[in-house]
Amino acid sequence: MLTTKQIREDLKEIRYYYSMKEIIDNSVSTLRPYALLQKVEKYSRAMEKAPARLYVLYVSLYVNNNSQPALCQDWGFCKQYVRDLNLKLIDYLKSVLD
Repeated sequence: MLTTKQIREDLKEIRYYYSMKEIIDNSVSTLRPYALLQKVEKYSRAMEKAPARLYVLYVSLYVNNNSQPALCQDWGFCKQYVRDLNLKLIDYLKSVLD
């Protein structure tokens, strides 16, 4: 059973993976980070069935490496709305991955 804390940690690691994807992908022929790649794949599969709003949030925050304040500014929403949406994303992942 995944905890909210574990999902948050996983999302941080996924964000880091995507921010360093080119370096990681270039090293795959010599050193393959299986655990990290499995985690990325697991969360990607979970997001395939996500509601559109949560999918876009996941891609924006974790794949495209945006911050919540940056999304607030880009999307024209208040900080609390994006924060609440991120909590819904975490709840969604928790329900799907358990």
